[in-house]
Amino acid sequence: MLRKFIWQIIAAIISIWLAIQFIPGITFSGNIKTILLIGLVLGLTNAIIKPIIDLITLPLKALTFGLFSLVIIMGLVWGVDILFPEIDIVGLKALAETGLLVWFLNFIATRL
Repeated sequence: MLRKFIWQIIAAIISIWLAIQFIPGITFSGNIKTILLIGLVLGLTNAIIKPIIDLITLPLKALTFGLFSLVIIMGLVWGVDILFPEIDIVGLKALAETGLLVWFLNFIATRL
């Protein structure tokens, strides 16, 4: 369980760094410590808050064949964007791409 938790934090840090580097529409004005802190907060919310939201939205996830998970992750990324003024995600496309990146890396990390 602790190993999965650590992998989720590492995946979040890597996904935030990759999003800053490669997704247009994301501006960043901090340093590496800020990226680590943003990734830590995103990993914690992904590990603690997301399972609670998943349970609450289970019927909606069943109706959409699990695609609502992407909306949940986009909401978590948007929350991190609001918490940290150093990162600015402009537009729904950049938010969706960042959510997909976070979802994909989190999926891989939890399967290791």
